[in-house]
Amino acid sequence: MCGMSIKELQQAIEDMTTGIAARSAEIEEARRLPADIAEDLARAGLFNILKPKEFGGLECTPREMMDLIASLAQINASVGWCVMIGATSTLAGAYMEKSAAQEIYGNPGNIHGGVFAPMGKAEDMGDHYMLNGQWQWGSGSANCAWLSGGAMIFKDGELQRLENGAPLHRMLFFPASEAEFIDTWHVAGLKGTGSGDFKVSGLRVPKQRSVGFTTDQPRLADPLYKFPLFGLLALGVASVTLGNARGALSEITEVLQSKRTAGGARSQAQRATVQADIARASAALRGAQALLEKEVETAWQEASGEDAISVAARGDLRLACAHMAEVAADICKTAYTLAGGSSVYLSSDLQRRFRDAHVATQHLVVAPATFELAGRILLGEPVDTATL
Repeated sequence: MCGMSIKELQQAIEDMTTGIAARSAEIEEARRLPADIAEDLARAGLFNILKPKEFGGLECTPREMMDLIASLAQINASVGWCVMIGATSTLAGAYMEKSAAQEIYGNPGNIHGGVFAPMGKAEDMGDHYMLNGQWQWGSGSANCAWLSGGAMIFKDGELQRLENGAPLHRMLFFPASEAEFIDTWHVAGLKGTGSGDFKVSGLRVPKQRSVGFTTDQPRLADPLYKFPLFGLLALGVASVTLGNARGALSEITEVLQSKRTAGGARSQAQRATVQADIARASAALRGAQALLEKEVETAWQEASGEDAISVAARGDLRLACAHMAEVAADICKTAYTLAGGSSVYLSSDLQRRFRDAHVATQHLVVAPATFELAGRILLGEPVDTATL
């Protein structure tokens, strides 16, 4: 269990529900999370749920993280997404040398963000890297104190490689004040995440402020940091889609109970076809959630043991996450369709949930290629486990 009780964290979310829900249109229009909402979430400790305890973090279990992020996304998917990115961005504190991690993660009120994709170039200068790069999908970056960006490592202008020939890739960490923010986030869904680009040019980054998630081992031995890192990120994305789909089902249920058929003789909820659609959507969501919970528990049990987590458990977790995202998108489409013409307006929450769900499925950790990855494992085919 995390340092704060799960009930306290859920109560904090419940206390913010009405206020956040009432500002969904504002969040959408701003195309970022308003600073005061981000501050309230930080004050409640929600960005610290995965941070190491030695830096004031809560070290919640993956299942607790799943429940908390889903609860936030049920209110507003962009809010849940920003918290998910901020929370998972603190995992580097378990890998980094302690004094460097203290500098970055020591302030419990700070929000962190970053992009794993190696869109940067870092020249090895001995005791530091000289970093240049521009990163997309910088979710929540406008509210961050620290950012990180993935970069390929070069020395004397030559790309460095691992023993297996793969390019050397590390995450480099720097104050957000040293980055340039570029307004590129003009998108279909998850508009409120503020996931625009950020850029640095000729930035000196001390080597101790870097982490190789595919090469380094965590400094801390806690089960949370033995849990598959990319599986944890995928779980965060899946949790957002779960909460968003729950919200869509809840809302369409209320709409159908009050909406009348042509002529006004009965509510839409009395139509047999509508009843069947709602039942199938509910069953699909419960099934995907049950699978996700099962695979999270399996991976957590292995993380709590002495041995390394099996490739099978890691693959099954990623499969469950991708399945959750896909099912959730289908459910949001069902809710959008059942609402009829009213859902085509930008003011419709169901339309927003439909768009948010389908943008979430494009994230690398739950994208369609994840099914190919899981399928190779199930079929006993060779697989690169570096980002599994």
